[in-house]
Amino acid sequence: MQSLASRLVALAIVLRGSKRRFSSADLTRRQIARLQLNPARFAPPQRLFRGLDVTVSTRSGWPVYQIAPRGLDSRRRAIYLHGGAYVYEIVAQHWQLIADLARSTDTRFIVPIYPLAPSATASAIVPAVADLAEELIRDVGAENLSILGDSAGGGMALAVALQLRDRGAPPLRATVLVSPWLDISGTDPALAVIAPRDPWLAVPGSHAAGEIYRGELSEDDPIVSPIHGDLAGLGPVTMFSGTRDILNADARRLVRLAGQVGMTVDYHEQPEMIHVYPLLPIPEAKTARAVIRAAITR
Repeated sequence: MQSLASRLVALAIVLRGSKRRFSSADLTRRQIARLQLNPARFAPPQRLFRGLDVTVSTRSGWPVYQIAPRGLDSRRRAIYLHGGAYVYEIVAQHWQLIADLARSTDTRFIVPIYPLAPSATASAIVPAVADLAEELIRDVGAENLSILGDSAGGGMALAVALQLRDRGAPPLRATVLVSPWLDISGTDPALAVIAPRDPWLAVPGSHAAGEIYRGELSEDDPIVSPIHGDLAGLGPVTMFSGTRDILNADARRLVRLAGQVGMTVDYHEQPEMIHVYPLLPIPEAKTARAVIRAAITR
């Protein structure tokens, strides 16, 4: 049964008008233009990281944070790629999830603050994250590296996993996708059914953001829309989706395609849950986070 807290969170999102910024391509483009003039902060809130070591370095001009339990003696590593339609910055809910997982799994999390579109686009960002992952594989082995992402970051995580496979890297310990955006085209027929019940996302604005992110690439390039890539040979994937999320269409399609190539997907679909529900302060998120912990520690 759906929790009262999840109902109240969905209602709060409706009341604050979160969906409006995605309701038209023009509104989304204007918001992106404003963010270019006044970028959002990305530094992690210090209050969340008690008992953790937080360091930051610069890689190719990007800030890259490392979050780890103090005195960490585990070789376990995880890259976290944040959501935000490729145009919005990392927020406190992302950092809260990262801090929780770092503490509870004895894992060092690497969090690249990748440049947002249109400052950089998919053809530059995805290979750069794959380079970072390759370095970690050389340091600790693919069996000790996981990659996680939510929403747009989930799409990027799968795109990076595909690139690593194509470069000859062994399968990762885990690829964890939370409400992933796997196809920027917005053309899946299921969207028309889901969209009226989604309190947060809408196709026109998200498609406009995807158009900016793809740059010179086509909409069906696997770097941009990894659902169009060859899924064979990937390691285990754990995925979460709610039925009141337009990206549920992507998740279900990935499960169908994975079955055709023998790809292992541990799929968790929650009725009535909204976008990125594992990041929200609701009981259903606690259950999802337990599954994520198991995926990156097994």
